[in-house]
Amino acid sequence: MPERETIVISGVGLASPNGNSLPEFRANLLGGVSGVRPWEIRHVGKTLAGVCSFDPLRHQSKKELRRGTRAGSLAVYCANEALADAGVDLGRYDPARVGVYTGITEHGNVETENEIHQVSQYAFDLAYWSHHHNPRTVANNPAGEVTLNLGLKGPAYSIGGACAAGNMGLIHAAQMLLLGEVDIALGGGVSEAIHTFGIFASFKAQGALAAHAEPARASRPFDADRNGIVVSEGGCLYVLERKSDALRRGARLLAEIAGWNVNSDGHDFVLPSAEGQNACMRGALAHAGLAPEDIDVLNTHATATPSGDEVECAAIRAVFSDSPRTFVNNTKSYIGHAMGAAGALELAGNLPSFVDQVVHPTINLERLDPRCELRNLVANEPRKISRCDHVLNMSFGMLGINSALIVRRPRA
Repeated sequence: MPERETIVISGVGLASPNGNSLPEFRANLLGGVSGVRPWEIRHVGKTLAGVCSFDPLRHQSKKELRRGTRAGSLAVYCANEALADAGVDLGRYDPARVGVYTGITEHGNVETENEIHQVSQYAFDLAYWSHHHNPRTVANNPAGEVTLNLGLKGPAYSIGGACAAGNMGLIHAAQMLLLGEVDIALGGGVSEAIHTFGIFASFKAQGALAAHAEPARASRPFDADRNGIVVSEGGCLYVLERKSDALRRGARLLAEIAGWNVNSDGHDFVLPSAEGQNACMRGALAHAGLAPEDIDVLNTHATATPSGDEVECAAIRAVFSDSPRTFVNNTKSYIGHAMGAAGALELAGNLPSFVDQVVHPTINLERLDPRCELRNLVANEPRKISRCDHVLNMSFGMLGINSALIVRRPRA
């Protein structure tokens, strides 16, 4: 069987609660800067959230913002920033050969909740219901808004993978490039989760919504005093290309896609399975032709729920128990859980490790839960390592979906 062509990442565009570019995001990860702050939402009241502060008017008009969605705006911002970062001139591409693949956890809840609230103020007179509601709530909206903004005519749709979706947007983009369906792709994930009270209310009803007197310390994966999820918004899209095409145009290569795996637990609506996560990690390693000891940085999914972190750590120990050079970190401790954008943002924060060989830490880890003990868990301070050739990024979601993505240092 011939060796498959290498797919590379040549650009990153992101909006996160603690940075709106990769350099800013990375600096704040190394500096221990949290993006979690007080937040208040209808029917829930005062809570905490990871809130983005990007400039939506940088790439959209006020009219486009009024007609579109927050998730669409995040996608448009990230797409434009990624293309600029990659030095891509879309005028040199057939617009029908450019793909857009946005991972999402959910889409449409915000818009539906807002419209119901609006008409309730007018005795449910549907004359007050927005005629923009349907295009706002279809699942392909974020990707579709990107095509409208950039004039693209290729395949563009959303990948509904719960909180595993950020990885899956990249995986699907890589697959479409390997199939020859597109010549260049935008892949990653977006989330507008903090604008829907339903998500907060559901987590609160489950007892899974984080609380802390100091917002910056609320998201605390692996800590014995962790008490739940900080809901966040965000987005991160990547420019992906076949390596031969990227080199032909003189592109800067940030990483190569080495391998991936997506599977399902077949176990429970919300409870994770160490067996399923274990199989997902091993599947990605096999796909990449790597052993556990080849992984230098492992970014965990851990959301700071009591059982979720414990299950994930058990899965990691089972796979990496004999891997002394694998260093483990977590990004949600800074920004909370950005749902469909989580995997894509978390990968971005670790890409600079290929250059500086520094692993950003998990912050807010003051008292390690013994059930979450992991070899080489980087806590509270950055860690300089001697080698960084491979990063494993893990993301898991409700209904038992798991994704694992491995990227490697660009090869000559």
